[in-house]
Amino acid sequence: MDYMIRATAADGAVRAFAATAKEMVETARKAHNTSPVCTAALGRLLIGGVMMGSMLKEDRALLTIQVRGDGPAEGITVTADSHGHAKGYIFRPDVLLPVNAAGKLDVAGAVGKGTLTVIRDLGLKDPYVGTVDLISGELAEDLTYYFAESEQVPSSVSLGVLVDRDLSVRQAGGFILQLMPGTPEDVIARLEEKLASVPGITSMLEEGLAPEDILAQLLGDFSPEIHEREAISFFCGCSKERVERALISIGPKDIREMIGDGKSIETGCSFCGKKYVFSIADLEKIYAIQMEKRKRQQEDS
Repeated sequence: MDYMIRATAADGAVRAFAATAKEMVETARKAHNTSPVCTAALGRLLIGGVMMGSMLKEDRALLTIQVRGDGPAEGITVTADSHGHAKGYIFRPDVLLPVNAAGKLDVAGAVGKGTLTVIRDLGLKDPYVGTVDLISGELAEDLTYYFAESEQVPSSVSLGVLVDRDLSVRQAGGFILQLMPGTPEDVIARLEEKLASVPGITSMLEEGLAPEDILAQLLGDFSPEIHEREAISFFCGCSKERVERALISIGPKDIREMIGDGKSIETGCSFCGKKYVFSIADLEKIYAIQMEKRKRQQEDS
């Protein structure tokens, strides 16, 4: 089962998150039929997104991460809530690239140069928006840079997706470590030394380490305390009713033209790939709702 843990260490000076997310990333792979490099790119951002979403305190708050690059994948969008749910899509899911110089999937090559934007919608009038340049396109490094530049929180982000020979997700997970204000210099130095010595996140997952074990390796010298364990999943709350509401908003002229074509229309959800079919009768119902709404607006004006 996919899950995430939240912890503190060094008497609260360090905040930590760790997750195992194989099923979540595999669900995304199947939904979007991603190539291996796109599975890795989308998967990394989903893992980062679900951990960052858990940082939100408001019950209905939403976090969105948008990556826009000049690479062949073009961009990635991920949305997460504060309850362990995340969804997302990559603009060009079929990109194929040779492995990079290290023999790994070339996520940086697929993403290219561009920007990373984080939007925190806390239910207030205006959402918080922070944008930084991509410094590597590897995404973990880019989120590390975002935390430092946009939120002034020194952090270490590690995200990994290992794709198997049959193109399915073999391992997926990550961690985020953050230094709170006033962290002692000796703690910072020891933590940097530890981070430099541990293997990559997918290597630790391949060894069978759970999130608790991963944080124990990273923070064992700093008396870590686990505060919460939460299930995580790829979840999209789309429905035909929601898509219908979106169609209602596009204007009666366009709906009338669709009806005039005499064919059903199929529209899909960008986040989960689910398809919805609207028959001529469905479109006529939408058109009637639009005209009734317009009539009421005219009477009120």
